[in-house]
Amino acid sequence: MKLIELAMSGKRRLVAPLLGYPGAKLTGSSLKQNEFNPALHAKTMDRIAARFAPDAVFFMMDLSLEAGALGLPVRYPLYESPSVEEHPIREVSDLDALRVLDPLDDARLAGYIKTMELMKRSISVPCAAYVAGPFTLAGLLMGASDIAMATITDPELVHEIVRFAQDICIRYSRALTEAGADMIVVLEPTATFLSPRSFATFCGTYVREVFEAPGMADMMVLHICGDTTHILREMCATGAHGLSLDAPVNMRAAAGVVDPDVVLIGNVDPVGVMLYRDAAGVAQAVRELLDTMSGVENFILSTGCDLPYETPHENIDAFMSEGRR
Repeated sequence: MKLIELAMSGKRRLVAPLLGYPGAKLTGSSLKQNEFNPALHAKTMDRIAARFAPDAVFFMMDLSLEAGALGLPVRYPLYESPSVEEHPIREVSDLDALRVLDPLDDARLAGYIKTMELMKRSISVPCAAYVAGPFTLAGLLMGASDIAMATITDPELVHEIVRFAQDICIRYSRALTEAGADMIVVLEPTATFLSPRSFATFCGTYVREVFEAPGMADMMVLHICGDTTHILREMCATGAHGLSLDAPVNMRAAAGVVDPDVVLIGNVDPVGVMLYRDAAGVAQAVRELLDTMSGVENFILSTGCDLPYETPHENIDAFMSEGRR
């Protein structure tokens, strides 16, 4: 099923918040335990599906996964998302040290593929997986500030590293699709700071090739954190079936920019609303967003990004209840 068909398939608005991290509390586990144990990770996703009944289930977001599979040092807190500690690539020849590894043989990355296999056995709604996008993975290899500068001072170096990262993105996305993923969400948070032209040159072209590669899921989504208002047209040009947009974006204005067959997904504030407001405040924020998007058919109610572990479950209940009304 195409994403636009899914969005318009029911009699009510679809509701699919990004719930991975707070779901760990349903299994009494830490984020780190889920990140290293596919059976536990899948059990957490199953509990999310049973407890909150979202219209799609996204496994836990982890931007360190592919970089760690290439051998970069990663910090794994118990209750926070992992982070890449070093960014060793300075020139094209530095990639040679990474080519000795097949990242798909990495135990953690293989564990996420296994998680998707297990999710598909027990969860009836669409199952979604996250993949680090080519530019963002390249930024993890180089460092975000260094790749930003290199887009100006050494664009060929950026292209070489992004091409290297793109191959990993395609292969991992294909493996997740083979494992049963109905939706692949390509994460490109490092692209937020790019101008429209630079985005098209260093990010959008490569993301489009990922989406067009053989063996991809039926639903391919692009997620970029922050205010992406200035690059919405370029995001659409990637051929994404859906755009997952963060809280700073005016969703109604975005609906006037994107093609009607591109689904907008978002964008209740995951921290300012979902973490820090009470249930009544969450319901109010959801109600306001739904009122704003009234009449926009290519829209799925979600959060702007993955929710923090500490997000109160009663706030998620309020989100789901108000979203379904």
